[in-house]
Amino acid sequence: MDIDSLLQPLTRFGVHLGLERIQKLLANLGNPHHQVPIIHVAGTNGKGSVCAYLSSVFTEAGYRTGRYTSPHLVDWTERICLNEQQINSQELCELLIQVKEAIDPQEESPTKFEVITAAAWLYFAQHKVDIAVLEVGLGGRLDATNVCDQPLVTIITSISRDHWQRLGSTVAAIAKEKAGILKSGCPVVIGQLPPEAEQVVGDRALELQCPIFKPQPAREVAKGWAEVEIKAEENSNSRFPITKSIKYPLPLQGEIQLINSAVAIAAVEILQQQGWKISEQAIVEGMAKTKWLGRMQWTTWNNHKLLLDGAHNPAAAKALRNYVDTLLPQSDGSQVSVTWVMGMLSTKEHDVIFKNLLRTNDELHLVSVPNHSSADEDELAKLAKNICPGLRVCDTYSDLSSALATVFSTDDNFVVLCGSLYLVGHFLQLQKYSGFHLDAIHETTTLSH
Repeated sequence: MDIDSLLQPLTRFGVHLGLERIQKLLANLGNPHHQVPIIHVAGTNGKGSVCAYLSSVFTEAGYRTGRYTSPHLVDWTERICLNEQQINSQELCELLIQVKEAIDPQEESPTKFEVITAAAWLYFAQHKVDIAVLEVGLGGRLDATNVCDQPLVTIITSISRDHWQRLGSTVAAIAKEKAGILKSGCPVVIGQLPPEAEQVVGDRALELQCPIFKPQPAREVAKGWAEVEIKAEENSNSRFPITKSIKYPLPLQGEIQLINSAVAIAAVEILQQQGWKISEQAIVEGMAKTKWLGRMQWTTWNNHKLLLDGAHNPAAAKALRNYVDTLLPQSDGSQVSVTWVMGMLSTKEHDVIFKNLLRTNDELHLVSVPNHSSADEDELAKLAKNICPGLRVCDTYSDLSSALATVFSTDDNFVVLCGSLYLVGHFLQLQKYSGFHLDAIHETTTLSH
């Protein structure tokens, strides 16, 4: 039996936030989560890259390091890693069988996410990891990962309006859900949050007597290198002194990584204060080796350069547009167009995403997101034309391959595939099964057209 077959019967239970089911399931498995020291990472954007930085650094420092993230792009095995290596399919199947056998048929069935989360806890306990980095699936307070009373560090990377249908219609309400991962006395690192969100998180941290660390974005000190200084916030009940600044390589693209990396470094330095042996060399080497697929990642399609990014909510779209603008020539003042290949889920704020991405003279090529609740591409096209009447092209396609074939029929297009991590995953799947090599292209030189 394969992974999909094991998980498919659970699909009907959908997203159902709450901790009671996962707690009962873990108890039936012997409470493996009690055996695993963790760093818990929540946030609207930036969670994945922060988890990737931390996992790479701890692995480089010699610790047996688990990492649990979601969603996956191509394969379920991406979600559970040990020392930067994905779990193999057979072992994941065996874990899922073990977890499913622990489900009490007299109780409410756990969701698919709860079962895969329980499998991750079990895997980390069985492999006796020294530390695990866990990414929240949705929200925080009622997320299936939120079952540990004493994380080593909690992190909230960013907060903006996403998944508002489940988490609350305001940024403050969403912040309250994400602040639900904070635990009494445990240090918390927060990224750059809107004032109303920072107030909610800060109040909760003070209530729980959590030392608060709010790093400023790192500054770029050379091409591909950054420097940051970490200190605790005043009046934050911190037991930790100001730390020295540290320089490190920054392999992931986009200005947003200046804050994401600073958040990760702050968490590392807190662990150093707790007695974890993490040398500056391990930090430098670990940061240098960090990989995170599908986020501002250069690759190729039939030997054409292509930029991939999820950009599945307004804040992520804004960060992507900022990165793209740094690559466009600015000197002669001419308008350089960007060719966007996009698909979005029906639940997203399409209008704000388009406002943040599209500019006059850009091209927009719309596709559906396969096997998910995709927004209708014809409706998206109407919306995009209203928001940005100056689009040079606005077309729809029956599938992604057709769209890519069209946009690459000329050689000088600057093409970005974005709008949904599931669409990026579909692209990577096409690459995997078509035999094309997934190149990692790190050049970020200004493009000439």
